[in-house]
Amino acid sequence: MTLTRNEALSLLTDSLSARRRRGAKRLRVLADPTTAAQVRAALEHEVLDERTWETQYQMVMALGMTGSRGDVELLKRLALQPRSATAVNTALGDAIVRLGREVDNDPAPALWCLKQDVEHLADGALRGVAMLRLKFPDAAINDILDYTEANFRDRNHKYLPYWPVVAAAGWSGPRLRAFLIRCSQDDRQIIADAATEALNGRYGNHVSVL
Repeated sequence: MTLTRNEALSLLTDSLSARRRRGAKRLRVLADPTTAAQVRAALEHEVLDERTWETQYQMVMALGMTGSRGDVELLKRLALQPRSATAVNTALGDAIVRLGREVDNDPAPALWCLKQDVEHLADGALRGVAMLRLKFPDAAINDILDYTEANFRDRNHKYLPYWPVVAAAGWSGPRLRAFLIRCSQDDRQIIADAATEALNGRYGNHVSVL
């Protein structure tokens, strides 16, 4: 049964992590800004227990869909904390990009995430950039390509280069084209397909975001 807004909110304080996670996932879908304060309060409590990282992930994503720029300080503070659950960092990068922009195509939040040198935080930020189809100036694109080419090389994390390639569908420039041509020849089909789409200015079908 689909949860109502109020039912989802009530689950945020449930004693069971799975039920809190269910509430957060529903609030993320509803994207109702009137729920942001309760989502934030639940997140601040949830992060005290590292074991519930899956629920923390959904709460961060819910805040990214309901919150405002006033929530970015909290998200950045959480992003700077060491943690073993890297998926939470991915959600934080995504949410910081969604909430931290002063204007629609502001690259500053994404570049802040890259500067922290936390791989999954950067990956989440670039996922947000791609999903929002943000258009960046050349200087920001070069910074992103610098980071991508220097850091996204770990073959054990085979999808990490995926989001900058998808995001590149809305960008231009000779360096970018050379990057996409290289990626279109990658032996990982998901990367090659995304690069081929981007070379033709198409975002393609994004891999599902958890």
